[in-house]
Amino acid sequence: MRKIQELTRSTTQQNRRRNDDEATVYHGGDLAAARRLFPSAPEPWIDLSTGINPEPYPFPALPLEAFSRLPEPGQLADLEAAAARRYGAPPSAEIVAAPGTQALIQLLPRLHKAKSVGILGFTYGEYARVWREIGLAPQAVETLEALSAFDLAIIVNPNNPDGRLTRAEDLSALAHHLARKGGLLVVDEAFMDLLPENHSLVPILPEQGALVLRSFGKTYGLPGIRLGFAVTNTTLGERLRHLLGPWAVSGPAIEIGCAALADALWLKAMAARLKRRAAIIDAAMTLCGAKIIGATPLFQLFIHATAENLFQRFGREGVLLRRFPARPDWLRVGLVGAAFEDRFLSIAERISKAA
Repeated sequence: MRKIQELTRSTTQQNRRRNDDEATVYHGGDLAAARRLFPSAPEPWIDLSTGINPEPYPFPALPLEAFSRLPEPGQLADLEAAAARRYGAPPSAEIVAAPGTQALIQLLPRLHKAKSVGILGFTYGEYARVWREIGLAPQAVETLEALSAFDLAIIVNPNNPDGRLTRAEDLSALAHHLARKGGLLVVDEAFMDLLPENHSLVPILPEQGALVLRSFGKTYGLPGIRLGFAVTNTTLGERLRHLLGPWAVSGPAIEIGCAALADALWLKAMAARLKRRAAIIDAAMTLCGAKIIGATPLFQLFIHATAENLFQRFGREGVLLRRFPARPDWLRVGLVGAAFEDRFLSIAERISKAA
């Protein structure tokens, strides 16, 4: 009996370690898993495994009614109008607010009954997962032209994790092609906010054949409120509203979203400040022997011959980076907040000297 208990305990511990490892590999931000992987690491952790702005939007005090009452349709409409103005949506576009873009990704197989799905390049893994779960294996392709053969095409723009940008005009042409055969182009613009507006498909959104997803929490540093948007045509927009159901977005999220999306001055100033934070990361990782191979304003992608060793070294110091099992020489690194800047640079210097 004792041997069985010991074997069971050992298997459970191995499974937990495997699950912890997968959590830190596939999705950033799981500090509980990081603490189990590196139990002796100093606190507090410096989490650079996500592409989230370390300087959250300073939202105003919220009225009690935001918590004590269900949101009214007019409040949701105000939020969606603020998003339409912020993203430069044409009058014909339908803006649908949701509890995060992940919630919208989950609905894609129910929104469009595609028989074939193509995804551009190595990218955010949740798209492939939601289609695999309904028994449809999506195909990764390397060129925009190859996507024209599918019923549904998915492009993350700028891409996560390498920051690859696809021209909005080329996306529009692909959407028109897919629309002619009843297909759909899904463009994930989760990391678009801090780039010039002409990179976005939204201002030139075709009336048919396109669905654009926009994240709120990443740029505004508030992922915990769970807010995102779909920009599409009226038909798909109404279908999304039906799938989301009533009161999908919370009262606090509506209040904060309205304030932040209207604050153009904050966004412009933030874009400038984050360039300095990116330069700090670039300098530190270069010092450790890594080379930058891609970026967005909220994260940078580095290549290193022994990336796993570098991940482990930083982890033991309480710094969580993002690694990729399919690309073992890659590390994605987010931005460090001002409170942790000196500590991070000191860690990077120690690691570089020990290499």
